[in-house]
Parts: sequence; C-alpha cells; structure tokens
Amino acid sequence: MTVSHSEGLAGASVRAAPSEAGEIAPLVQPWPRAGGIGATSLGPIISGDGVYVEDAQGRRLIDGPAGMWCVNVGHRNKALADALHDQAMQLTYTSPWYTSNNPAETLARALADRAPGDLKHVFFTTGGSSAVETALRLMQFYNNVRGRPEKKLIVSRHGGYHGSTYLSASLNGRPRVDDWMDSATGLTCKLSCPDPFRRPAGVSRDAFEDFLEAEFRELIEQKGAERIGAFIAEPVQASGGLLVPTEHYLERMRAVCSEHDILFIADEVVTAFGRLGHIFASRDVFRVQPDMITFAKGVTSGYFPLGGVMVSARIFEELRRSNHPDAMFLHGFTYSSHPIGCAVALRNLELLENGILDHVRSLSGYFQERMKTLAFLALVGDVRVCGLMAGVECVADRTSNNPLQLDLDVGKRIDRHCQELGLLVRPLINMCVISPPLVITKDQVDQLVEILHKGISLTMDDLVRERLWLGRSE
Repeated sequence: MTVSHSEGLAGASVRAAPSEAGEIAPLVQPWPRAGGIGATSLGPIISGDGVYVEDAQGRRLIDGPAGMWCVNVGHRNKALADALHDQAMQLTYTSPWYTSNNPAETLARALADRAPGDLKHVFFTTGGSSAVETALRLMQFYNNVRGRPEKKLIVSRHGGYHGSTYLSASLNGRPRVDDWMDSATGLTCKLSCPDPFRRPAGVSRDAFEDFLEAEFRELIEQKGAERIGAFIAEPVQASGGLLVPTEHYLERMRAVCSEHDILFIADEVVTAFGRLGHIFASRDVFRVQPDMITFAKGVTSGYFPLGGVMVSARIFEELRRSNHPDAMFLHGFTYSSHPIGCAVALRNLELLENGILDHVRSLSGYFQERMKTLAFLALVGDVRVCGLMAGVECVADRTSNNPLQLDLDVGKRIDRHCQELGLLVRPLINMCVISPPLVITKDQVDQLVEILHKGISLTMDDLVRERLWLGRSE
C-alpha cells in the first residue's frame, strides 16, 4: 500500500483547481503535479477562531487537522498575537552567528528543564524538516570528530515521514509509484512499518514486536554496527495514518541502539507540545530516553515558523573531549534562534502548562471513546487514537483489510462530504486523519465525530451507488 501526503486539506472548497484558460497561478504551493504546476491554485481559508476556520464560501468548519498538526492553542489566540507584536516592537531580528537574544536564551533554558534525561541543549531551526536535517548533520559531525567517518547510515521505517529537505526526505518511508524525486539512498536503510493493523495474519502483537526487533538486529549484522550512525522514529507515525506502535516496540528499539552505539533520534515534530498531553512524549508516554528529539509545529502553535533539536549533554561532552577542538559544525540558518519565534514559543509554553496539557489528558479518553464509535461503520477497518490525534482507515472488507479494491480517493470523498457538513479532515488515500486544536471541548468533539460519521456514511452510499464497493451502510 502506498500513501500520499499531498492531500493536505483536500475537499470541495480547498481542492486544487485549474485556473481560467491561459491564466497562470503565481503562488506555487507544496506537492504540485507537473501537469498543473504553475496553473493550479487552492481555495483560501479566510479566517480562524478557536477550533474553527472559515473558507471563501463563508462556511464555518471545525479545523480537524489543526492546520497541519500545529495550531495547538487554537486560532486567533490574543496572547500569542500580543507576544509576536511585542517582540517585533522590541527586537525584530539579530544574527545568530554573531549575537544571541534573550527570548532564545530563555526558551532554550525552559526546554532543557522540561526535556527528558540529559537533553540539556537545543539548536533552533526554522521548522520540522530543518530540525531533522540538523539532527542528521550533527550525527555525521559527531562521528567524524570521533574518528568514525564510516558510521553514517541512517535507519528509518516504512510508513514514516521526516521532512522535505534532501536528506530528511530520503528517510521518508512511503514511496509512491509516481515519485520523481531523487534521494540519498546510499545513506539510508528502511525497516518494516511497525503498524499492528497491517501485521501478518495470525501473528500476535508480541510476536510482531519480536519480528521488528529481530529485523533491526539482522540489519545491524548485515551492514555492521560500525557503519550505522542513527535510528530515527516518530513515536506515532503521524502522516502515515496515525500508526501507533505496539506497547514495548520503541523501548526495544532504544535498547538495540544503546547496545550498538547507534544514536536514537525521536522525531517529535507532531507529538511534542501537547498533542499527547505532555511537552515531550518520548519518555512520558512511551518510556524512551532519546539521544536527540526534533520538534517544530506545536512549539509556537503555528503562529511563527520555528523548530529545533534537543541534544544529549553526553554528545557535546564527547565532542569537547575529542582530539579535534577546532573542528567546526558548519551548520545553521539565517533564522536560527529567531527572537520573535522564541518569544511566541515561550508564551505558548505558558499557555500549555496553565491548563491546556491538563485539558488534553482529561479529554483524551473521551476523544478516544467517541472516535472508536466510527469502527461500527462497515467501511472502517481500524480507528487509531493517541492523545488528541486519530486515524480512521477504510477497507474494502474486514477479512482481507484490503484498501486497494476501493476507490483510492475515498479519503477525499469523505473530506468533501465533511466540508459540506462543517468539518475539515486530512485525507490520506483510504484514510482520514484528525488532530484538532487542543482547546477543543467535549461538545465540539461530539460535533466533529457526528460530522465524520455522516461523511463516511455518505461516502459508503456513493461507493455502493457507483458499484465500487459492495458493503452495507452500517
């Protein structure tokens, strides 16, 4: 099965559409296809407030994806808008090569205090892709300085997503039949997707964990531990369709990394800053102590582009003890440690810790209970929920769990119906992903689930009418 992330906020009002004959579209947005590049545009979202957005047709929609997993404290939050404005009027920008700034220093200290274990250092970037790129380049630098230039291979998983830069995109584990992009294949190795729903028939969850660990060990035996520099994993594979691993999977992979001196990088671009009810989820939710954590998105709730990498103090201590004190980590961005982004992140952190994290933890059980009611629909094969994020996977039948006999635009079909009813979802081929703003209420959860239930039901009717599916409506 292949899955595309190009669907975005796809549907009736925001689907890519051709411009008028002969007209160009000056704005080129992510993931265009060659046949329409420079000649297609997406319908605009006009405004947002709390958990809602309004489209160009004046429809008020629940923002089911929270933008793109990021608008955690909701739209039109005055506290964050004021923080952005006040910092811009105090200090707009200063070069990170020659100076520092108070918001960056304060935020770094605050994150070091909250990160698990010895993750006491942070390198700020501009977003998730640049955060992952930074972690990988730091791994390379670390091994070069330690006299291990061959220890550079990066292990990721099928089903994962880590970014859009050349190196981070090379780790993505969801190739498409129409993928025309180059990648650094010589630097990467991919393990099986740890999706329990797609485990082989007749294999228990425990046996599946055994297989995944054995596969990693076999790869190390084949490639050599002296050549593998890092293992990178999203605690929950978000853009893969909300794939939640088995109970001890991440702990077992962490143990293998420790045994073979392989850096464990937790990609928390989605799961950090409240999505699972904690600032960082690796240890608090999954009992794993990483060597690095990448983050972005929720760190500013999408109000300003900012990302970063939390780094183990051990890594920096080993660099300082090396025989190459003049070796330079030649890496950075013009907007590293941006004072406005850091000021917004500090205020966002206050908001999260002053009630929103507690709200997420208290609401998560109810959100899961309500989302799981969708499993009774005949089109739905699996409903996965973790914190305030959920994935609904549609299948042709529950015996084979085969999505390929369905119309592969089933996710888009559901989204189109949902938009007409007042909800944006994120469609992924045969799946729908939901990750609403963390300030969502119980009543709004009920509204979201009711609309999604109706949207799936209407899609089932469409598929039966078009003879694309033989299932029943309930």
